[in-house]
Amino acid sequence: MSEIPVKFQARTGGRRGTLMIQGTTSDAGKSTVVAGLCRLLYREGVRVAPFKPQNMALNSAVTSDGGEIGRAQALQAQAAGIAPHTDFNPVLLKPSSDRGAQVIIGGKVMADLDARAYHEYKPRAMAAVLAAYERLRTGYEAVLVEGAGSPAEVNLRSRDIANMGFAEAVDVPVLLVADIDRGGVFAQMIGTLACLSESERARIRGFIINRFRGDPSLLTSGLTWLEEKTGIPVLGVLPYLHGLHLDGEDMLPAQRHKAAGDAARLRVAVPVLPRISNHTDFDALRAHPQVDFRYVGPGEVWPASDLVILPGSKHVRADLAWLRAQGWEPAIARHLRYGGKVLGICGGLQMLGAAIHDPLGLEGEAGMTPGLGWLEIETTMQAQKQLRVVTGRLTAGDAPVTGYEIHMGVTCGAALGRPAVWLEGGIADGARSADDQVMGTYLHGLFDTPEALHALLTWAGARDLARQDYNALREASLDRLADSFAEHLDLARVWACLRQGG
Repeated sequence: MSEIPVKFQARTGGRRGTLMIQGTTSDAGKSTVVAGLCRLLYREGVRVAPFKPQNMALNSAVTSDGGEIGRAQALQAQAAGIAPHTDFNPVLLKPSSDRGAQVIIGGKVMADLDARAYHEYKPRAMAAVLAAYERLRTGYEAVLVEGAGSPAEVNLRSRDIANMGFAEAVDVPVLLVADIDRGGVFAQMIGTLACLSESERARIRGFIINRFRGDPSLLTSGLTWLEEKTGIPVLGVLPYLHGLHLDGEDMLPAQRHKAAGDAARLRVAVPVLPRISNHTDFDALRAHPQVDFRYVGPGEVWPASDLVILPGSKHVRADLAWLRAQGWEPAIARHLRYGGKVLGICGGLQMLGAAIHDPLGLEGEAGMTPGLGWLEIETTMQAQKQLRVVTGRLTAGDAPVTGYEIHMGVTCGAALGRPAVWLEGGIADGARSADDQVMGTYLHGLFDTPEALHALLTWAGARDLARQDYNALREASLDRLADSFAEHLDLARVWACLRQGG
């Protein structure tokens, strides 16, 4: 373990520390605050680890130790300059219905449970949480913990492992984040405190107001009122930062990315499946200045497109039925007749085949669903999930690619003889149709590699493309975030809170 730098000693007294970031609502900015603080400490040479006890998300990442964690924790690990590890998110819930979820403990699938059954399971999940936290606490100089949702959800207080239940169990201080862009920020703060017990309220050492637009002086009287009303200091007002390229926790980006004027080289459409997973696959496309990218939701008009991408899905057969009900099958057939291209990723690859078999009922009722039939493959769902980080070369353009696999299906068929990717070791992945209009792969993150992005967009029909390195954009965004925090947060008091934990 490296010696703690002088700057960190000055701010934290040379002690190891833990600080928890909770939010008044979901998407208040907890993930971003943890990422920004991780990057600040990393830049000072501090060994810092992110930690989220329990995460509910369909965006996930494969870790260095071969497990699965929430995508936001992988981003926070990048901010901290370390490889993702299952200890950073010991409990991951991947919703498979409105009432049930796949429960992943320590990076591996434990069971599919409904909400009530999972509530009963929580004491065992808490044991995994505490064990992971203890390993991080002893292995790193600082641990930054992210809560889930809001601690004000009093119906979930019993057996809570995600927010104050964890904070109380390990005795750590909490900073509370609220999103002023939603409106009602003072009511968010006061209302959250009103829902907490006396000991929980005592853990709140400071407020952070996030996503502020406008003149900060107009906020001064409100901040003074809030501090006088609660006795809790406001440690900073963070501005709304436009154009950040950071992985989302779970919510789809609201805005369409539209290339300006003559800059457009390719039009891309992605259906918003009810159980869409790993939509972060498309962040690099949305950021490309020459790609007109659009998510198409239920009931929306089918847009004219050059490339249609069928994304990953947590419930492939059900989402395929939804696609058909929305009229996508004849629309894609028409798209192909006019020379358009179709790409399927993970569950999207499985949908493109002749059939999807689920004999064990892993994604609902056991049975078989006919696929779209544009690739000569069939997929059988199996209980063992494939989790691995891979490298290889795209057969389109012979471009290098790096990605990761997260799937439960095993695919076979003649189209595999025309693979989409050759992985290291000569392993074939995915398939291409004989006319080369349809391609599918199990690789998530394939657009993040600059050469692969360029090759795939060229395959889809684009020409004269600018080169883009999405990982460089992500790194620049993390540094921009940290710079903003250094300017707008009272870091002396933030680090003092960190010193009090752990």
